[in-house]
Amino acid sequence: MRFLVIGAGKQGSACALDLVQQSATQAVVVADKVIDHLPRFLDPFKGGGKLELLKLDLADHGAVRSAMRRADCVLSAAPYYFNYDLAKLALDAGIHFADLGGNTEIVLNQKKLHEEAAKRGVSVIPDCGVAPGMVNILAGEGIRRLDKTDSVKIYVGGLPQHPEPPLNYMVVYSLEGALDYYTTPSWVLRNGRTTRVDALSELETIEFPAPVGTLEAFHTGGGISTMPSSYEGKIATMEYKTLRYPGHVAIMKPIRDLGLLGNEPIEVNGQRVKPRDVFIAATAPALVKPHGRDLIALRVEVRGTKNGRSAGTRWQMVDRYDAKRHVTAMMRTTGYSLAITGIMQLDGRIAQHGVYVPDECVPCQPYIEELAKRGIVIEESAI
Repeated sequence: MRFLVIGAGKQGSACALDLVQQSATQAVVVADKVIDHLPRFLDPFKGGGKLELLKLDLADHGAVRSAMRRADCVLSAAPYYFNYDLAKLALDAGIHFADLGGNTEIVLNQKKLHEEAAKRGVSVIPDCGVAPGMVNILAGEGIRRLDKTDSVKIYVGGLPQHPEPPLNYMVVYSLEGALDYYTTPSWVLRNGRTTRVDALSELETIEFPAPVGTLEAFHTGGGISTMPSSYEGKIATMEYKTLRYPGHVAIMKPIRDLGLLGNEPIEVNGQRVKPRDVFIAATAPALVKPHGRDLIALRVEVRGTKNGRSAGTRWQMVDRYDAKRHVTAMMRTTGYSLAITGIMQLDGRIAQHGVYVPDECVPCQPYIEELAKRGIVIEESAI
């Protein structure tokens, strides 16, 4: 198996780390415009082994095609706005493609490539991280187990293991991305219809085992991608909420409502500035903790009926920073999930050819077992 991993940031590097350790892997090429700041956990694999570094400008489609033709599968951890073009280029090269996604409009455009991908005998799978990604696979499995599904509720949060006031939060992927989620309405299903609800709304309390304990949950956008539209008219309730330590929303909602997270420039002392740029510049030094240790808390609950009786399944996970390799929980759960998807595309466990989101094509139990091999344990219980 030969892989091209596009994007040498945290998630792409974690994906490469997982792939390079697999016995069936022959080569892993990590490509990015800047390739000299890889995490130290990749150092042991540099220099003549399976791992190769490639400087690559994604605007140079000729160079991207050449890089792709050396691989059997392309895994994109690049910013979401590259993924449509990258998927098309992978189809041109006749090889499998998967990405971390995160933008539903782009996923819907990728879906338009379905017939071409099926004709070429390859799979294109967007949204292969945690949320969207892991949660979709679990939710899809829960839906298939029931005769009738009434509700799907999904909760995910990237959190510091040791919270510090005032926000009890640390940046685990991108502060800009987190602020997008706080300001973009979320798509949900209500009475079977797609509906938009305000981000940071409908606050509720969720209990996790100690030492995580009590968390608060609230709506944010993008976490389950196309699932609400796919199940419109079939499931009454479907929603995704982000998890934070208690008190987070009480601070962030007034900040947002006062306009401090806005992207429209305002005039300040004769200069045009974006309020969000100022907010990020002011808060990033406190929220970006290079030596902080994170965790990912996840819960998926699917309820309905089976054989005329109430039934359902709950999946729950708490994954923590890998202190031995210095790999964050966000990198493990996101990057490893992308790697597992690529492996399954090549070894035949994902058999469909065409464009599919993870809940449509990734086999749940083998996926959970692959995560467990990496120390990421998802617990299942009946509800």
